[in-house]
Amino acid sequence: MLWGMAVEFRQVTCPPLTAFEAVAPDGAVIGIIGEDDAGGSTLLRLAAGIEAPQAGAVAVGTKRRLIGPGDPLNLAPVDTLLLDNAFTLHDRLVRARAVAALDRLRRAGTTILMTSQDEELLLNLADEIWWIEKGRLVGRGDPAEALEAYRSRISTRVREWGETVQRPLAPRLRRGDGRAEILSVETLGENGKPTAVWRSGELAVVRVSVKYQHVVPNPVIGIMIRTRIGLNVYGTNTELEKLKFGPCDSGEMIRLSFAFRCELCPQEYTITVASHDPDGVWHDWLEDAVAFSVTDGRYTAGVSNLRAHVSVDHV
Repeated sequence: MLWGMAVEFRQVTCPPLTAFEAVAPDGAVIGIIGEDDAGGSTLLRLAAGIEAPQAGAVAVGTKRRLIGPGDPLNLAPVDTLLLDNAFTLHDRLVRARAVAALDRLRRAGTTILMTSQDEELLLNLADEIWWIEKGRLVGRGDPAEALEAYRSRISTRVREWGETVQRPLAPRLRRGDGRAEILSVETLGENGKPTAVWRSGELAVVRVSVKYQHVVPNPVIGIMIRTRIGLNVYGTNTELEKLKFGPCDSGEMIRLSFAFRCELCPQEYTITVASHDPDGVWHDWLEDAVAFSVTDGRYTAGVSNLRAHVSVDHV
């Protein structure tokens, strides 16, 4: 039987890590989460003895092994095992076998530190999660709770990033008789700013700008949201919403806003936009005119987020 030992980081500074302090008990599996530049890989290299801290100290067992992506999965007994996204390139069968081997090592006293973006793997293996951000330990504790908090943080970051992305009008197909021209299709968040990412549940706006090249007595403008594989999710138009805005003269420009709660599950979507007559004759039709993403702080399956409230009665 192995006699493992705790892994201690005592006020360790080694960029990007700054005054990092934490202890992994002997025989524990610690899951390390964070963005690529947060410092998780540096932490493992310090524990492996590959890097030395600029300040502070690292206490670790004599027999230690670091396994990175693409390295052979050597899961032979050792005091301290360090896994840096070691399962990224392996299939589910290899992972399942590895999980069983790691459990045996844990029970034998091996201390295991592992970085991973695989939530299922971390939930199955980790006794505790360390969440590192910008070189500091910002959260630690129960895997399910820590991963939920991290997921929410990443969702917020993705939503913020969405406001920096410019997605030009790029329809997969365009057709129509030319009596109108769709000039722009914008996706706006509830803060009124253009974004390529909506958060599930936020107030979303699709803003369509159209210029009429000829007189159109009774124009209709509609949108259709589809999944990445072309499944119709939601569609409406000004006729269905009982909004009459014609007739439109030649040269006239209008802007319409379709506002709704984005009760969609996280994935990629497209928006098709058209201006047409009530009988369906198209002035301008833009198939998959723009793309957008939906993010959320929790996992949901499918397309529509119905936000169920669950109750139980003991009978």
